Amino acid sequence: MDQIPVNDKHMADMEDTTTLFATNYHLESLANKIMPELGCEIEDFKYNTWHVTNWRNLEERITGPIFEVGGWEWQILLFPFGNNIQDSVSIYLDFVDPKNAPDDWHLCVQFALVLWNPKDPTHYVAHHSHHRFTAEDSDWGFTRFYDLNKLFTSYENRTCALIENDSTNVTALVRVLKDPTGVLWHSHDSNMEEGYVGLKNQGATSYMNSLLQSLYFTTYFRKAIYQINTEEDNPNKSVPLALQRVFYNLQTSNIPIETMELTRSFGWNSFDSFTHHDVQEFNRMLQNYLEGKMKGTKAEGALTRLFSGKMKNYVKCVNVDYESSYVEDYYDVQLNVKGCKTLRDSFKNYIQKETLEGGNRYQTEGYGLQDAEKGVIFESFPPVLHLQLKRFEYDTQKNAMTKINDRYEFPMEIDLEEFLSENADRSKPHKYLLYGVIVHSGDLYGGHYYALLKPERDGKWFKFDDGRVTPVMNSEVLEDSYGGEFPDVNPNSTIDPTDKRSRSTNAYMLIYIRESNVKEILSPMIPEDIPDHIRRRSEEEGPFDFIIKIVTAGKFKNHQGFDLANFEDLQYPISDVYTYKTTKGRTYGAFKKDISRAFKIPLEQIRFWVLVNRRNRTIRPDTPIPESYFNLSIEEIHAKITCQQNKMKLYMEVADRPIYGKRWFPPVEGNYHIIVFIKYFDPDKQALEGLGHLYVQKFSKVSDYIRALCEKKGFSPHTPLKIYEEVTPDTIVEMKLKSTFQQSSIQDGDIICFQKVLTEKQIKEHIMAGRNWDVPQFYEKLTSRIVVSFKPKWKYQDSKHEFDLILNKKWTYDQLAGIVSIYLNTDPLKLRFTTALFGTPKDVIEHATTQTLSEMVQIANSTSSSHILFYETLDISIVELETKKFFKVAWLGNTTSEKEVIDVCLQKNAIVSDLVKKLLKKVILLSQNSKIRLFEVVKHKIQKDYTGTEPIEKIKEFVTLYAEEIPEEENFANKNDRIIQVYHFTNDPMRVHGIPFKFVIKNGETLADTKERLQYRLRMSENEFSKIKIAIVAETSRAKPEYLKNDDIILSEKIFSDEDCLGLDHIDKTSYVERVGDAKKTFFIRD
Repeated sequence: MDQIPVNDKHMADMEDTTTLFATNYHLESLANKIMPELGCEIEDFKYNTWHVTNWRNLEERITGPIFEVGGWEWQILLFPFGNNIQDSVSIYLDFVDPKNAPDDWHLCVQFALVLWNPKDPTHYVAHHSHHRFTAEDSDWGFTRFYDLNKLFTSYENRTCALIENDSTNVTALVRVLKDPTGVLWHSHDSNMEEGYVGLKNQGATSYMNSLLQSLYFTTYFRKAIYQINTEEDNPNKSVPLALQRVFYNLQTSNIPIETMELTRSFGWNSFDSFTHHDVQEFNRMLQNYLEGKMKGTKAEGALTRLFSGKMKNYVKCVNVDYESSYVEDYYDVQLNVKGCKTLRDSFKNYIQKETLEGGNRYQTEGYGLQDAEKGVIFESFPPVLHLQLKRFEYDTQKNAMTKINDRYEFPMEIDLEEFLSENADRSKPHKYLLYGVIVHSGDLYGGHYYALLKPERDGKWFKFDDGRVTPVMNSEVLEDSYGGEFPDVNPNSTIDPTDKRSRSTNAYMLIYIRESNVKEILSPMIPEDIPDHIRRRSEEEGPFDFIIKIVTAGKFKNHQGFDLANFEDLQYPISDVYTYKTTKGRTYGAFKKDISRAFKIPLEQIRFWVLVNRRNRTIRPDTPIPESYFNLSIEEIHAKITCQQNKMKLYMEVADRPIYGKRWFPPVEGNYHIIVFIKYFDPDKQALEGLGHLYVQKFSKVSDYIRALCEKKGFSPHTPLKIYEEVTPDTIVEMKLKSTFQQSSIQDGDIICFQKVLTEKQIKEHIMAGRNWDVPQFYEKLTSRIVVSFKPKWKYQDSKHEFDLILNKKWTYDQLAGIVSIYLNTDPLKLRFTTALFGTPKDVIEHATTQTLSEMVQIANSTSSSHILFYETLDISIVELETKKFFKVAWLGNTTSEKEVIDVCLQKNAIVSDLVKKLLKKVILLSQNSKIRLFEVVKHKIQKDYTGTEPIEKIKEFVTLYAEEIPEEENFANKNDRIIQVYHFTNDPMRVHGIPFKFVIKNGETLADTKERLQYRLRMSENEFSKIKIAIVAETSRAKPEYLKNDDIILSEKIFSDEDCLGLDHIDKTSYVERVGDAKKTFFIRD
């Protein structure tokens, strides 16, 4: 293998290839095409090409020539036949010398790896990434760089293969980026250097965490919350008190904050915490609730002063001097994204006038029908302006609600004066500064939120992603949140077309603060702002800000996995180790005394070893905590020994008897002893057993300790053993008995695993029984383990609900179904599984899939730390089902409330009219001539009426379907009547609930008569119906609802379009739980 120095013209045999690549596809230009602009200043850029020959005979792992970028040495790391996978070549960028890197060294690098044909550089495949390289995390790249089978053929549009004559080129394009914040792409859970901490995610509460952080740093809001009197309240039942405690903990704690107390005060259970909700909907609900709780307190009116503006809805005649208008309050503004490129475009769109003419003319008092302009204009903007970007809309072509991922730009500051009415107060400037961006990542069926906030006017921007807090640059706030398409990685090739996809991560809510109000809105907190009882309660409960996890010999004995314990890798079973919560200021001596008392072990017989993350991604004991640290604080020791934030992992070494006279433990300095940890593999039990630790001498042979190992297991001293070192989970090396421990590179904290030497007969017996017979085989089996969480897809099903199983990543669908069916005691052919996205159901897994379990749970591409599958129990075999399509339809009859859920199963080539025919056989109609309407509901509003001709295959699985008997009055409606949608909401049209329905607006009918028909349709008593406020909600404009108070008005003269709706504003008392579609529970806060 030879290096091609692209800038070296003296290598004649390489010159033509290099020149061709450099001329036609200049590497710096190629880098600009391949690697997107990240908004970071480039400190250095270099490229290096490695000519690889004799591919088929290469070793499993090889590295290319060393090259220098940014003052450091690098190399390409190549796995020609895949890194623990069979079907792909794996390529990485590797930092050469991590061992000699300075303390806390890091380098932020953006890079691309390009594999190309040496004779024809127009044929190449490229992948790009960026990474924060550290001594512990010194290589990064692509395990599935490209399909091995496609490397040697002229695949797709290529006229030649990428590898010809067993040769190819691999080029690394490397940019070193400046890191002005010092934490670019940092992975710490929180950033205490800046004084900010995160909020823990309970399962699907990222929407809540993002909003709470934005409200917390709005100190005017925080102070108002503290002014609510809660001294006698129970935090599990009082939302204001629970919120005060969350805010106080955010202000005083050093570790991410729990929010379970707050959600319990909402009246939510664990299922509610695993249900995704809309952040804007949550914001309105929370503010409405808090506004009520502030009445009669010092905080009364605070939310109105902070978030409320005024807008005017008007209809103005074109030809006569007549205008009808009313002014109302708003707390947020919903802006269109579709069709708008910038925030200013959206505001212009918002106040755009709608022309009422022709058959849609406006009925005036005194002038009859007139041409008119209808619209909305702002009378005032609030100090804090919440802008919701309408990223979710109904797509008529796709027949579904979809997320709009279009590029949408917004500025750091904007002047909104041009959007005010002529008569608005302009005495104050209307310049607004961007304070926060709440970002949504995902799609309609699930997603994740995080907040980008600027807590101080002249301070930095920070990303609050649940428990993780990191500084970010302006480019991450703006460019990375705009959305739009990913850059085209390879415009001249069809090799990697998936890079032309839209970004699903983009801004969803913008928060601006009026510049003249910034000092007041973000004014610093003072001690007097915090109620005494909040501070007092916190002191009484003890603010623990540091966690220590302790591995004992007993826990190690039962550990069935890698290292001494599994602390946080949810792919495998988490170890139940001892957890000690303390404060950073507590001394090591006090901590040690606590442990001595807890385990009833004399103080002098305990020594703690600090576990560290090694470069090979194992976690091993590294050094003992010296007794000289007895009076140091936990924080001081933490700073000296480990860099893990707010947590420490320890191994508790216990001495049975003293050595060297009064000494209990071997000294560390100048000692030739090494502490190793011992595991025994039992092929009969197919299990490991941790046998504690053993001190061995560096220069002793491995064979010298066979007797000691036999003694630990109770074997005869001369029992033949096979001894292995557990280097990493996928590297188990048999140790040479004649080598010394130093020659075997054994160091403190290493793990030795041994077993008996088996006879040929014993090996055959294990093979016949399907058992692993040696240590490497068993470890390979362990690497295939995965913990999968199973959740019921439909909450109403009688099931065992949620459970976890330890399974094998390589299992097929049938193997998976077989094990789960045993747990559920059901027929495996009647089980169906669905993948998860952000904790909610996404795609049904076909029974005929060739995917393995690891591919089903998407381990390689998962952004989640846990692996989830949803299951459902079917009434028919999944084999039969997959030739059909299955629906659940809520039958309403002639009412507006659900009577029953009907299961319908049809051939996949059926149409909607076939579905209706099936329904007709299962329901009773009032009249033989009655017809059934099938309609689709999304977020409690009708999104589509089905005509009957639509193919059922186009109906999405998770939509909510309703069927009703079409009312007789609708069948007899005349041409001047309108049929419009009626839906339910509480206070705000966004806070929808209940089941929507179609209703006839009769031409010339008074509102009083319309109410009578509505009351009958709703089957409500007069008392119930009197509590409903009726409003017109115009779908064609952004106007707020127009409430109807005069019973004498002619409603048909107020309804201008079939797209307009009637809104019924009333409290949702049903606590309705959807049993169709996505099974989401009604969003509420308990009063």
